Amino acid sequence: MSSDAAAAFAPTCPAPLAGGDRILLGHGSGGKMTADLIARRFLPAFRNEYLERLDDQAVVTVNGSRLAFTTDAYVVTPLFFPGGDIGALAVNGTVNDLATAGARPLYLSAAFILEEGFALADLDRIVASMRAAAASASVLLVTGDTKVVDRGKADGCFITTTGVGLVEHAQRISADRARPGDAVILSGPIADHGVAIMAARADLELETPVGSDTAALHRLVLDVLATGAEVHCLRDPTRGGVATALNEIARRSKAGIVLDEAAIAVREPVRGVCELLGLDPLYVANEGKLLAIVAPADAPRVLGAMHRHPEGRDARVVGEVVEDPTALVSLRTTVGGRRIVDMLQGEQLPRIC
Repeated sequence: MSSDAAAAFAPTCPAPLAGGDRILLGHGSGGKMTADLIARRFLPAFRNEYLERLDDQAVVTVNGSRLAFTTDAYVVTPLFFPGGDIGALAVNGTVNDLATAGARPLYLSAAFILEEGFALADLDRIVASMRAAAASASVLLVTGDTKVVDRGKADGCFITTTGVGLVEHAQRISADRARPGDAVILSGPIADHGVAIMAARADLELETPVGSDTAALHRLVLDVLATGAEVHCLRDPTRGGVATALNEIARRSKAGIVLDEAAIAVREPVRGVCELLGLDPLYVANEGKLLAIVAPADAPRVLGAMHRHPEGRDARVVGEVVEDPTALVSLRTTVGGRRIVDMLQGEQLPRIC
């Protein structure tokens, strides 16, 4: 690896000193530092029944209709990467947060924070990508905002999106709904997005190029719900990857989760980069994968629905929910051992989405 490539992966997010009084990069990781920040700063200030669920969206009832409501900010670097860019990522990521409630996405807003000197050609490229992603997902961008900050203050462009969707089913899908015996289903190979970002940052020349898996997942979710299956939890494992998403579910549901390493697909070029850099694919971000925790009797029909869909054709059962008051996530390894899959303190790679 060249010195430039090595520098791109130099640690930037060490474990914080206890009692620190400043925000660190790891507070945006989605891991333990993020959870602690939310628990200590935001939940006490804004506590309510919707926020306390700590899902990727809130489901509220307005005049008899159930609406899903979500917001997210995108600060990925670089702005353009193999398989996507910040514009498509913002649309798809917001759609997917709505989809994890089983909602049909309807409307988006977008706020752009632009840096002085940012090339208008790059802005046009981002806007065109957002327009195409919104059209593909059948959602409308109906309002927004634009701000400009001083040169060097925004890495070119940051985007914040908000989404509203309609929940047309009667199930309650939430991170606290996993039950012992439930099947854990993963819609496809993991870690593509994170590795694509890493390769782009370090200008790695891979023998087999890796592209981001960014995609809208709402149609996949709606097809699963149309089977009538009992769906307990849905997550798109973005920051912190599959490991972090499952730890959040385990802790909220007060149950354990046991994964089967042999069942978790990782593409060979992705695995190679992770091994080269000493990264665990379970913690690497995804932007087009779905985790579904479903009643065990319904797993076959959920898999059948996923396999008929482009984003779910490689779906597999990768684990099960078990009785465990300590709410541990563990992995049955391919060599017959067992290891704990804990939530990371910080982030393997920051600014991933």
